[in-house]
Amino acid sequence: MCSLATNLLFPSTMKPAFTERQNTSSLFATNKRSKMQNRSIVPVARLFGPAIFEASKLKVSFLGVDEKKHPSKLPRTYTLTHSDITAKLTLAISQSINNSQLQGWANRLFRDEVVAEWKKVKGKMSLHVHCHISGGHFLLDLIAKLRYYIFCKELPVVLKAFVHGDGNLLNSYPELQESPVWVYFHSNIPEYNKVECWGPLWEATQHNHDGNRTRKKCETLPELACPDECKCCFPSVSTIPWSRRHYQHGRGDENEKFVGGELGMSMPISERLK
Repeated sequence: MCSLATNLLFPSTMKPAFTERQNTSSLFATNKRSKMQNRSIVPVARLFGPAIFEASKLKVSFLGVDEKKHPSKLPRTYTLTHSDITAKLTLAISQSINNSQLQGWANRLFRDEVVAEWKKVKGKMSLHVHCHISGGHFLLDLIAKLRYYIFCKELPVVLKAFVHGDGNLLNSYPELQESPVWVYFHSNIPEYNKVECWGPLWEATQHNHDGNRTRKKCETLPELACPDECKCCFPSVSTIPWSRRHYQHGRGDENEKFVGGELGMSMPISERLK
């Protein structure tokens, strides 16, 4: 996914420099250059071409959850990763983030995972999706704008993967398709550190990102759960607590300092010390 953006920082035209200096017209050398040129075209085509979901490339694992258990009664979290080598998606459906899925060096470098959770707040269900835009290392900071564009473009595919992978749940409870989707973009750059509402789930899967499309921005943040124990909110503690930073900014609290949290997300120091 976003590793395509990182690949674009290293033009393939730099790699065959030694070969081009060779004074040869052999078929082998010509074929080699041709293949390398073709490889350089593929990332560009995928970057600006249409985002298409292919069910055959999705691998789904259920870890400790009932496929048909309503998320208002049992925590339900999605962890989605992508391989640019195989073009396959891996989706884990569990009660909390599947951290073992995020341990590879490529995941730590490219940070193209998407995590999400179902929440019931004041009796209403909603899906909260989190994407890491920048922060953690300088390469991500350099291409933050491009990463934001790619995530916006690919998110409908991600949401379709959630819907397809968790098909039994949504078939059993079709009303979940009407639940609003809140997307949290996490970035150390204020311009890209934001929350967007993408509308009901069925509509969010149909979004076509063209760069000029305006989505419902975070003039109002998602409603917070009740501070005390109640029956109208679940789970009582979020399985993905990193959205706290957006609420801090929304209240205009500039005195709270942030440090790198789990998986590189930002988390208030006060939260880490609890």
